[in-house]
Amino acid sequence: MQVGDVAPGFALADQFSRKITLDQFKGKRHVTLLFYPLDFTPT
Repeated sequence: MQVGDVAPGFALADQFSRKITLDQFKGKRHVTLLFYPLDFTPT
């Protein structure tokens, strides 16, 4: 992906195991995606 590209639709579980989809936020607010490696893993 390049800066400014539209993110593809996807679904992930939140901290309470609820399914959250990117489409739930469409037109409502800005979304920031953060990819955080697990602690104690080599990066």
